[in-house]
Amino acid sequence: MSKSKRVSWFYFSSPQTFYGLAGRLQPWFSALAVIFCVVGLYIGFFIAPTDAQQGESYRIIFIHVPSAWMSMFIYLVMGFWCGVGLVFNTRLSSMWATALAPTGALFTFIALWTGALWGKPTWGTWWVWDARLTSELILLFLYIGFMALQAAIDDQRRADKAGAVLALVGVINVPIIYFSVKWWSTLHQGSSVSMKSAPTMAMTMFAGMIVMALGFWMYSIATALSRVRCVILERERHTEWVMAEIGERK
Repeated sequence: MSKSKRVSWFYFSSPQTFYGLAGRLQPWFSALAVIFCVVGLYIGFFIAPTDAQQGESYRIIFIHVPSAWMSMFIYLVMGFWCGVGLVFNTRLSSMWATALAPTGALFTFIALWTGALWGKPTWGTWWVWDARLTSELILLFLYIGFMALQAAIDDQRRADKAGAVLALVGVINVPIIYFSVKWWSTLHQGSSVSMKSAPTMAMTMFAGMIVMALGFWMYSIATALSRVRCVILERERHTEWVMAEIGERK
């Protein structure tokens, strides 16, 4: 591989160069998030038919299910960046993990909250110590613990390493959440969407759920890009390029 190709491949691995790229990409992902979420909510609340068993209350799934998906997916991505940061000692990797955690915690909270709103009319209770609900609650604690641990340690390098270890250990909880309804007898219903078979729901319901998931995905990218720019400015505040950037804003 030529030197020029190596330079181009790793060009945006530097916080300084990635900062500008993130600023250019963030508005596009924000716009896509708005479009997908508006379309997804319209399909879910106005086009999708009423469920024969659950009635209108089932429509909460158009927020609940995509947020649950994102809570797990973001944690896996966060764990990936933590692993990269530990192995290669790259600053931007740790910054990415830090930037992703609040959004992951938000989606986990939304999944738990909407699950409770769905559970009351469907199961007759707001909460049970169901395997999936409990493991999802543990996921929220893992996100909060990751952020709290990083904030509690003054030395940034040590904070990143400690947070990375916690995040990587917590990755084991994600497959527990996903397979809990198969491994244990739980109150939570099984998945209606599978990679191995056709969805067990009307296509309009499926379409609304997928579009909302895309909207949440775009939102996650947009917020992560915005937040990682803030993290870069915070951690690189003593560098000349950040001082110049702040000076230009003033």
